[in-house]
Amino acid sequence: MAINFNGRVAIVTGAGGGLGRQHALALAARGAKVLVNDLGSGVHGEGGSTSAAQAVVDEIRAAGGEALANGASVTDLAAVEAMVQQAVDAWGRVDILVNNAGILRDKSFAKMDMADFRFVVDVHLMGAANCCKAVWPHMVAQEYGRIVMTTSSTGLYGNFGQANYGAAKLAQVGLMQTLAIEGAKHHIHVNALAPTAATRMTEGLMPEEVLAVLKPEAVVPAMLVLAHESAPTRTILCAGAGTFEAAHITLTQGIHLGLGADVPEQLAARLAEVTDRSGEQIPQSGAAQGTNEVGKAMAARV
Repeated sequence: MAINFNGRVAIVTGAGGGLGRQHALALAARGAKVLVNDLGSGVHGEGGSTSAAQAVVDEIRAAGGEALANGASVTDLAAVEAMVQQAVDAWGRVDILVNNAGILRDKSFAKMDMADFRFVVDVHLMGAANCCKAVWPHMVAQEYGRIVMTTSSTGLYGNFGQANYGAAKLAQVGLMQTLAIEGAKHHIHVNALAPTAATRMTEGLMPEEVLAVLKPEAVVPAMLVLAHESAPTRTILCAGAGTFEAAHITLTQGIHLGLGADVPEQLAARLAEVTDRSGEQIPQSGAAQGTNEVGKAMAARV
């Protein structure tokens, strides 16, 4: 099956360079009309200009594709709503949203200014939420949508000096989980991509030979699969250097200990049983935890 996006309209945020640019170019090359959003700021969120977005638009048009530039900050809901309306006015619909915009303000937590913590959360989490909110009514009305969040191995597994970034990135997974449930009846699929790629945000952090294999282009196939009409939903795909994995948030079988006075001591003594991963499940909603807990409690009363 050839993956194409003929007749589809996509919005890619943070698409003026790096991974976002590759996403926009790939979608356009496979037939999508693409709104290229980029605030044009630096890696740390300073400054702003639409020139980066316009350069990508020019590149798409030169290759025979259709594209528009937009310079909205994803932290500004009104500007984001206007961005979505720009795509709808031009092309009549919005089928795909790739939430890629992001910044870094790295420091160890002990040295981190909380204003920098909040700013990173605002861009990554609130930015994604604003964009989802703006496209949602259009996707519901047309009974179709594909949303790709950009999470990170830092959010999933942690990374020194990135408490703000990690918190914001895992929060996008939480947003994905619920939007996928709420969007299911409208054929809106919501997924997350955890990329490992050499971009402006990783310069100086890795040796040259490592950066050479971590081309942003190597991540793009995972985005295309998650943005396509054949996409799964509630899937976390990891991608880097041409390798693809999936990450899961799981729930162990656990054990029932009841309400006795010595339960803290029992739990401490049997913690290895609680964390034993044999027979773990991937819950289809948050209700699975309560179902498991109540089920074990009821069984213990028999």
